[in-house]
Amino acid sequence: MSRRVLLVEDDAPVREALAQTLELGGYNAISAGSFVVAKDHISRGFDGVILSDIRMPGRDGFHLLDYAQKQDKDLPVILLTGEGDIPMAVRAMSEGAFDFLEKPCAPKTLIAVLERALRLRALVLENRALKARATEGDAATRMIFGISKQAEALRNAVRNVAAKPVDVLVTGDPGTGTPKVAEVTHLLSPRARHPFEKRASAGLGPDMLLAALAEAGQGSLFLDEIAALPPESQYVLREKLEETGRARVLAGTYRDLASVAAEGRFDPDLGLKLGAVQVRIPALRDRPEDIPVLFRHYVANACEQAALEEPQVTPDHIARLMAQDWPGNARALMNAAMRFALGLTDQDEAEGEGLAERMARVERSFLVDALTRARGNASEAAKDLRLPRKTFYDKLSRHGLKPEDFR
Repeated sequence: MSRRVLLVEDDAPVREALAQTLELGGYNAISAGSFVVAKDHISRGFDGVILSDIRMPGRDGFHLLDYAQKQDKDLPVILLTGEGDIPMAVRAMSEGAFDFLEKPCAPKTLIAVLERALRLRALVLENRALKARATEGDAATRMIFGISKQAEALRNAVRNVAAKPVDVLVTGDPGTGTPKVAEVTHLLSPRARHPFEKRASAGLGPDMLLAALAEAGQGSLFLDEIAALPPESQYVLREKLEETGRARVLAGTYRDLASVAAEGRFDPDLGLKLGAVQVRIPALRDRPEDIPVLFRHYVANACEQAALEEPQVTPDHIARLMAQDWPGNARALMNAAMRFALGLTDQDEAEGEGLAERMARVERSFLVDALTRARGNASEAAKDLRLPRKTFYDKLSRHGLKPEDFR
């Protein structure tokens, strides 16, 4: 999270005192004595917040607020005044100020407001980056989200097998997204301009299987949960895999085909053919650092589809999400994001949790955020959190976090 604060104050002694307070608090203060100087630092990409006096000669704090809003309506502006009154405060908030503080302001109060504003700014910029990513790069970058090593390894594995003229078995626990990974594999392959057909394997008889292969043509056919394919269709598929000039078969399953075959419910030869080239999707519990990225992406999508204003995702909420095992994986997280976007609260999140558990969740969230931003650099993350190195490592150990998992 950025620690940048644009400080706008025309009174030089007051400006210097405030700048010193900010620097002692660990912030990167950019000082400006007027609207004219300040506006050169304001842009849609500014990763900090604005702290400005209202009473200034020429263009005052309200002019600055208006200018900032025109550059970026989501840029937090905190207004300060030595002559605070209720009408002025009401005006400030109604015109879009993040907060309104009266001078002299206690450092503790100022820092609390700045922390909230900076965290909100970080979330806004992160969401924008996610949306930009959805329109940039190849299909793996656009459609397979995550910042973990496991997510990057999955994207690379898909790119690798997509380019090869082989059938692929996509495996993963329920809810991990085998259909999406299969679709990305198709989109990255030389067959991308041909159809991508999807069929549920359960109840797919031989005639329907042959029809699906024909519809896919020179494209790809994804068979979801291949372990449920009827025996007679398994025989047909095994024979078809021997042919050339057919559709590529991408099969998905959460079952171990060898075990299903040992139970007499799956053709072992078909299992060997399909399993020759595999892509394994990691479970969400094995890559918790991806939960904030995925959840915010799903919330943004849900709000866009429902034409709703996007709610703020707090560190406390993220901490609760990251503390769960998510046996339903991405599908369950997507459902949670939809409920969150609609303003619905999960009872199991709200009940049965004491203060100690809540504090532990929040602390873990801050640690994960810091390590993610620092890309696993422990020294940088500890500095970001303003923690002594030993204390930082003690906390990592307590929460089972390893810096190398974030590199």
